[in-house]
Amino acid sequence: MCTGKCSLCVAVTLYPLAIISIICNIVLFFPAGDVKYAQDGHITEEVKYMGGLVGGGLMLLQVLIPALHIHLTGKQGCCGNRCGMFLSIAFAAVGVVGALYSFAVAVVGLKNGPLCKVLLLWMTPFKDNSYLTDSSMWWCTEPKDMVQFHIGLFGTLLATSSLQVILCAAQMVNGLFGCLCGTCNKNRKN
Repeated sequence: MCTGKCSLCVAVTLYPLAIISIICNIVLFFPAGDVKYAQDGHITEEVKYMGGLVGGGLMLLQVLIPALHIHLTGKQGCCGNRCGMFLSIAFAAVGVVGALYSFAVAVVGLKNGPLCKVLLLWMTPFKDNSYLTDSSMWWCTEPKDMVQFHIGLFGTLLATSSLQVILCAAQMVNGLFGCLCGTCNKNRKN
């Protein structure tokens, strides 16, 4: 496969991953679909770190700009030019950093668990427990189904950021080959 076509495949895959990351992070601000929890400050710290927005998508220098540059590099004929492939390495490296940030926030969010109301107090009851494997420990009384909500969205952020890291790292290798080996020329008829 030509390095340009590979760049195009990587970029096209990064776009939906960035959008999924953004959506997951926005939805995390509204447990049970209600605005009152965010207004009252009853959301976990990891949601406030905005790993999906900052690392996975909206911060354009993290994933979307690399995806766009990689996409354009892939469209420049067979492999683009050496300079374009070199720049795609740099942009992909920035994408790796953003995706790693999103990954780290998702891991910490899953480890600490959600902020929820237990009886009359708002707390993070699962911070020192392995609540992920034992659903009998899910004692949250408010918001409704908070643990499932938390696990589902942070798990999705974990998966998308993992894929983003892999794709951007693959583009770094791909860009290196394109930069060092130059463009591949199509067979020309004389």
